[in-house]
Amino acid sequence: MLPHFQCSSRRIAVSADVFLIGLRFAAFLTPMFAQGGGRLHVIAHVDVLPTHAKETAALLQEYAADSRKDAGAQRIDVLIESGRANHFTLIEVWESRAAYDAHINKDHTRAYREKLHAWLGSPYDERLNEEVK
Repeated sequence: MLPHFQCSSRRIAVSADVFLIGLRFAAFLTPMFAQGGGRLHVIAHVDVLPTHAKETAALLQEYAADSRKDAGAQRIDVLIESGRANHFTLIEVWESRAAYDAHINKDHTRAYREKLHAWLGSPYDERLNEEVK
């Protein structure tokens, strides 16, 4: 026997209205945030165990130098947090998402990520951002 649910038609009408308002709001926001096709900014926070801070700094500098040679790389910066020698930030600018995707599949990028993984003190936090137009 199927369970019996009671639901007033008023509750269904309100739920439908809320759903439609949500769809309209999403349609309004989509053009602002989902531009696509432009430059891609990648921000990565890299927190490693303190015992691997110096090795990580060298690895990040090597990764940045190699990545700057990749097609579509416009800028690669390696930053260290003031007063915290084991907290780094990578800021990368790529001419397109396609250029970044090609970079991710390069041998030097895979090798960097594999080596870094063993030293991480927290998850690798990488965020892809498109420019707002």
